[in-house]
Amino acid sequence: MFELEKLVRKNILELKSYSSARDEFSGKEGIFLDANENPFGELNRYPDPYQKELKSALSKVKGVSEQNIFIGNGSDEVIDLVYRVFCNPGIDKALSFTPTYGMYEVSANINDVAYIKLPLNEYFQIDKESLTPYLKDEKLKVIFVCSPNNPTGNVLSDIEFVLENFSGIVVVDEAYADFCSLPSWSQKINQFPNLIVMQTFSKARGLAGARVGIAYASSQIISLMNKVKPPYNVSALNQQAALTALMNTAIYEQQKNEILKQRTLLETELSKLNCVKRIYASDANFILIKVSDANIIYEFLVSHKIITRNRNTVVRNCIRITVGTAEENKQLINILKEFKA
Repeated sequence: MFELEKLVRKNILELKSYSSARDEFSGKEGIFLDANENPFGELNRYPDPYQKELKSALSKVKGVSEQNIFIGNGSDEVIDLVYRVFCNPGIDKALSFTPTYGMYEVSANINDVAYIKLPLNEYFQIDKESLTPYLKDEKLKVIFVCSPNNPTGNVLSDIEFVLENFSGIVVVDEAYADFCSLPSWSQKINQFPNLIVMQTFSKARGLAGARVGIAYASSQIISLMNKVKPPYNVSALNQQAALTALMNTAIYEQQKNEILKQRTLLETELSKLNCVKRIYASDANFILIKVSDANIIYEFLVSHKIITRNRNTVVRNCIRITVGTAEENKQLINILKEFKA
């Protein structure tokens, strides 16, 4: 049975959060002499600490209530806040499936949280039999599920099994969900009170440099995250960049469709190369391929100023290739055609 208060760290439940000047007065008109800001300039005022305008726009686009939305300084801040709210340092545990996004483990280490890496099965799916014993561990507070997964590219099934059988927090990381045809788990936060869904403006919205991450969850969980976050965690510049990107629907759709088209073309061309041994199915904006020798091919590509990601240490002889422009993908294929084993 899920009981939120029993999961939250006692000091966080009792925490009196910092009250900024913009918490005490949130209006836009007046002579502002309350926050020790420079009275001159265009960026002299602190940003909205709760990103109300951006949340309002997100609410309309995503069909999620504003009170169920948290906006952070990138997804990595969301990950960090999950640990800070729910995991007692030196006592509690977190789990993710491997291979997956490395920041779950790094953030666990920073927050002194024991971290369990449970291997995915041969199809890069959750092994329910291996997972089941961990679900009853009272010290296990958080499970991270990246879907579509990085670096494997595939959607993970059996997420509902995890949600229904685990009394802790389940974080579903949907950084690549825009490139997938399945509905977002953000539509099920009312069904599962232990669910947190992460998304980002870094991928399909093209704002990796702006660092804007999103969490969707129950209003109680969002309140706890707001309680712990820094007072002005997302700059005014980044809030405006995210708002502009969200409103540019035509550009978003055009770029997303082009990436999906190029992903298919890239898969087709890669399959013709002798050095490529396997192409894993992708629901993301990248492709994981198994090659004859990942280390050698990676360095060969670097020598031609084509930078991919060598994932040999996590998936044997595999390279992860981000889908680029048509011209970039063409150059990649042409250079790989020159490779001689």
